Amino acid sequence: MNLGQVFANLFSQTAFVNLDWKNYVMIVVACIFLYLAIAKGFEPLLLVPIAFGMLLVNIYPDIMAETGEGGAGGGLLRYFYLLDEFSILPCLIFMGVGAMTDFGPLIANPISFLMGAAAQFGIYVAYFLAMALGFNGKQAAAISIIGGADGPTSIYLATQLGQFSILGAIAVAAYSYMSLVPLIQPPIMKLFTTEEERKIKMGQLRPVSKLEKILFPIVITIVVCMILPATAPLVGMLMLGNLFRESGVVRQLQETASNAMMYIVVIMLGTSVGATTSGENFLQPDTIKIVVCGLIAFAFGTFGGVMLGKLLCAITHGKINPLIGSAGVSAVPMAARVSQKVGAEYDPTNFLLMHAMGPNVAGVIGTAVAAGTFMAIYGAR
Repeated sequence: MNLGQVFANLFSQTAFVNLDWKNYVMIVVACIFLYLAIAKGFEPLLLVPIAFGMLLVNIYPDIMAETGEGGAGGGLLRYFYLLDEFSILPCLIFMGVGAMTDFGPLIANPISFLMGAAAQFGIYVAYFLAMALGFNGKQAAAISIIGGADGPTSIYLATQLGQFSILGAIAVAAYSYMSLVPLIQPPIMKLFTTEEERKIKMGQLRPVSKLEKILFPIVITIVVCMILPATAPLVGMLMLGNLFRESGVVRQLQETASNAMMYIVVIMLGTSVGATTSGENFLQPDTIKIVVCGLIAFAFGTFGGVMLGKLLCAITHGKINPLIGSAGVSAVPMAARVSQKVGAEYDPTNFLLMHAMGPNVAGVIGTAVAAGTFMAIYGAR
């Protein structure tokens, strides 16, 4: 073999020869996501691993290759992705979220449940929109959960309904919109509220006792899972993580669930979700429909929460700031931070974060309930 053949063989193995224009488009998208995460700070914990998984799979598609005979030949990120398909990573994420989250604001202000429920409006808008766009019932149900801005629940429902062909598009749309909450929500919040409403200061929340915090995850698990048993993996893990936090007797488990385990799972889930976006599979008409449905659903979810916030503001004669209604989507604690940020733009002394955490936590439970409802209707696999 002469030198020319050596270089020809080497060149034939490079990505330049084996990729098509779709891969290059997705590489550009991945770089944009990395820019938004690193330079603009748009939820880098989510967006960096997702974008890098996207980058890897479009340079080296075999990193997501199926396992070959004898268990050989599978790509690295394919094994991560299998944990998504088995619903393991979404449930572990919920445990970590529970261990990190203080449910006190929700307990102190139960009306937050209503705003969390109202923000699920986007889910049902997306469901009927997806049906109108030609998706069947199970596909529409799986797509609709994007409207709750809840990546783990979106993955969980899609796998439980057996919608593996669109799982990647659903997961990427859900996590992308979660990451872009600071970009998407503020214009909607400002459009449907007045400056006077945005300046409303809310009264201090009542103190919540330790007993209330311990009983809350136990009671919620019993009530929700008795009504919708299919929600037990998600709601159960969320509440178990919170019980680790509030019981005070398993500090090591709480610290592990909210730190080491949580970050390991985020790395694996983020990179595997990003790795589902190979140009060949992702740049398809159905994928574009899913992404558009997700954006519309997310916008309507924010709208629903804000509008109920306005209604409650009127009923309580100005005691509730409508901005906290937008936090009823499930992106914890991103959506609550956006409520705080928008409120502070109009009055730097206004502190809405803890008030917004109530609807935010309620939204997580509400999205899980919506997923359980769809599983009850269509039957989990």
